[in-house]
Amino acid sequence: MVQLLTPEGVRVEHDDFEFTGTTEDLTGFLRDMVMARRFDTEATALQRHGELGLWPPVLGQEASQVGSARALLGHDVVFPTYREHAVAMCLGVPMSQILGLFRGCDAGEWEMLERFRNYQIIIGSQTLHATGYAMGLQYDGMVGNPDPADNAMVVAYHGDGASSQGDVNESYVFAASYNAPVVFFCQNNQYAISEPIALQSRIPLFQRAQGFGFPGIQVDGNDVLAVHATSEWAFNRARNGEGPAFIEAFTYRMGAHTTSDDPSKYRRDAETEEWRGRDPIARLTTYLRNEGAVDDAFLSALDAEAKDYGASIRASIATLTDKTMDEQFRTVYAEESVALEEQRREYADYLATFEENA
Repeated sequence: MVQLLTPEGVRVEHDDFEFTGTTEDLTGFLRDMVMARRFDTEATALQRHGELGLWPPVLGQEASQVGSARALLGHDVVFPTYREHAVAMCLGVPMSQILGLFRGCDAGEWEMLERFRNYQIIIGSQTLHATGYAMGLQYDGMVGNPDPADNAMVVAYHGDGASSQGDVNESYVFAASYNAPVVFFCQNNQYAISEPIALQSRIPLFQRAQGFGFPGIQVDGNDVLAVHATSEWAFNRARNGEGPAFIEAFTYRMGAHTTSDDPSKYRRDAETEEWRGRDPIARLTTYLRNEGAVDDAFLSALDAEAKDYGASIRASIATLTDKTMDEQFRTVYAEESVALEEQRREYADYLATFEENA
């Protein structure tokens, strides 16, 4: 497993990977993770107050998402699951629009869809979309160019549970066959809802990649330095035309799978406490403190900023508006199809039955 920062906040070396960023980059990563955690905390509370129908927490996985997101470049495209809140934040997606999906205001429409695609609720199907898009980048001549600024790649996020899905494994086959510029970023948070990873795979997930014909690597998913370093490696080789790669970010879902889940039914408190000692924010804070890069004043200011950000998230709920079903149908495709129009009429007729019985 690639690790560059221990849970105690000590920098260590690795034979094949190193973090080449600056201390300023790391303080930025710390801010990203703190803000992402605050957003997630507020969203969870909003669901408990009845403002959202459901919420999938990202608590504990901030380093996996921030470290990989900060390795993305201008033309790269993300195909997320339904939990990549920190990635969305790093890319500048308006986070209130993310809340709109879970409030039921729309089907998941937000600015920057060209870079950060729709959340995918169907487990694993985004990997097929990502692989197809990556193949398209090849045909568009956006891979392997002399000028790195002309190149692009795709990252498909998925969880350990999704790795057991047929769609995902088919994506691996196509990605390898066509040498597609796609990186499969697996956040192994140890549980597919209530099923532990030990029941899903007899070998570490990253070793599966070899069977499909592309490299796989396991990284400490709570170490933002290591995640960033391995992501840079995988993203660069994809942009350069060297094909797909698989990153297994070994992390832990500290909270519930979603707010409708009770993790106390299937995992021990001692296990959760053990992982709490590997917290990604705490270890980076310890390192930066020891380096003299942050102090109490910096952290107090960051805490105040996070509180203000939380207040803005709560206030944004009142600005969300519902889209009508007619609007939803109109935005499925760029051009209306006969089949979709038929579905729209069927839905209108269905609604009319309620009006008649009112």
